[in-house]
Amino acid sequence: MSYSISDFKTAGETLRVNELRQALYDAGAILMEKVLVNLHGKEHQMRRKVEAKILKPNFFRWYETEVFKKTLEETINPYLKEGKADLVDLAYRILLNLTADFSGIDRPEKSFDETERILKILRTFGKAATLGQAKGNKDAITNEIKNSLEEFNVEFFKPSKQKRLEYIERFKLGEINISELPRDILTELLRNQDKLGLSDDIILKETSFYLLAGAFTSIHTLTHAMHEIFERIKDPVQKNKVTMDPIYLQRCIHESMRLHPSSPTAMRRPTCPFHTTDGKILNKSDTLVIDLMAANRDISIFGLDANDHNPERNLPSGVPPYGLSFGKGMHACIGINLAAGILPKEGSNPANHQYGIITLTAKKLLEYGAVPDKNNPPIVDNSTVRNNWSSYPILF
Repeated sequence: MSYSISDFKTAGETLRVNELRQALYDAGAILMEKVLVNLHGKEHQMRRKVEAKILKPNFFRWYETEVFKKTLEETINPYLKEGKADLVDLAYRILLNLTADFSGIDRPEKSFDETERILKILRTFGKAATLGQAKGNKDAITNEIKNSLEEFNVEFFKPSKQKRLEYIERFKLGEINISELPRDILTELLRNQDKLGLSDDIILKETSFYLLAGAFTSIHTLTHAMHEIFERIKDPVQKNKVTMDPIYLQRCIHESMRLHPSSPTAMRRPTCPFHTTDGKILNKSDTLVIDLMAANRDISIFGLDANDHNPERNLPSGVPPYGLSFGKGMHACIGINLAAGILPKEGSNPANHQYGIITLTAKKLLEYGAVPDKNNPPIVDNSTVRNNWSSYPILF
């Protein structure tokens, strides 16, 4: 039996129930099996604790201020010379660098061809996350993912792994100190491989998953956000606010995140009998579907204009502006502060506020005068039921 929840309050409470295990990615087991997002209980707790050592607030702030801004400029500059870009493709390139850095995947060449190869692999990995919602031949898609995983293993993962094993050995011998170890997920997994009981195959898939999760979701988040902003700045007053007030821009981003969660649904399966609010009992064979899109547009929480993009809406206490888009409970997004930044408070200083990479990227695009290409309208991706753009041409 499949049971759906669509109101915000019940959805949030359900996501926090520890007796419900992740079920959204069951179809994509070829890549997603045994990765963090699919683990449950103590195994999930132990691995998340290890990986959280990297994804701490100080890492996000360091990356945002010291690394990402430079990477962002380098990635955008070639498109500025052409005066145009496809926002979806540009987002892939920007966010690939980000996710490769904290995943632990080296790009020794940093050439155009190397980037194209890893982007092709990343796009195929993305099909694993959406395989449950795919409309095409799922066996063919699974085989495509399998081939890409092997290609990734040989060209990118194995050399990156070997380099980190050498660093770890030098650290054990006292030749380097801990601050000289790479700051990434792969290094932490290798250091804790025996403790966590990880096979080489699981480490490969976990690293692949981080490469995917960090880029794939943020790509579509950025594209949706820019579309909403392009609509908003048609009003001169709004254009001035969006371009002159970065904290207001961040609010616009958060509001878009609410309207367009990277996954429109979450899915769970009970590990023991689960009692719904209307008296039904769900068992291990049943599926619980949490409609995040509907919950994030619940008029009892977000008002009668819940379907509209309104960054100035008043929210009930405890309700984040992006709704449930980053989840709740044990499977809440581990990289939320990197993507969305810190929620601004009354009197937050724009000069040292942490905005998150989506807001920083949107700010830079607007500074360079990005606008939709009226002669080449955006195209919706019809390959899945997720409401994403497959192409979004812009001009600078």
